[in-house]
Amino acid sequence: MIRTCSQCQTKNRIPARYLAATGKCGQCKNPLPPLAAPLDVNAATFNEIIHQVPVPVLVDFWAQWCGPCKMAAPEFANAANQLAGKAVLLKVNTESETQLAAQFGVRSIPNFKLFIGGEVKWDQAGALSSGQIVQLVEQFR
Repeated sequence: MIRTCSQCQTKNRIPARYLAATGKCGQCKNPLPPLAAPLDVNAATFNEIIHQVPVPVLVDFWAQWCGPCKMAAPEFANAANQLAGKAVLLKVNTESETQLAAQFGVRSIPNFKLFIGGEVKWDQAGALSSGQIVQLVEQFR
């Protein structure tokens, strides 16, 4: 994964297993905080992250045309900020990643799935508030 330093704008390559950890910029040595925003992923990065990240990974399966998905997006982003360092939140566009959506039985969206150690531990179709998302992740930590 590539993370950009907020201080010097250097692009840093971060292994998936460190997305929830605080690192430091390879150029200016300033801290790189844990991922605090949802990360849009494709099938390759999805598989890498769910199998390597040591914290819970919550995935939002969504589509651009979906009204409830658009309503849930700010809540998901807010939760990602609150859960920085405690969980990693991913977004999978079901229109471009149809095989990934089919692999996990996504039939309605938004659809949330929580992964721990690469396995689905919880799933739900329908929008969630940021408070519900935070509470859910805390329950599985």
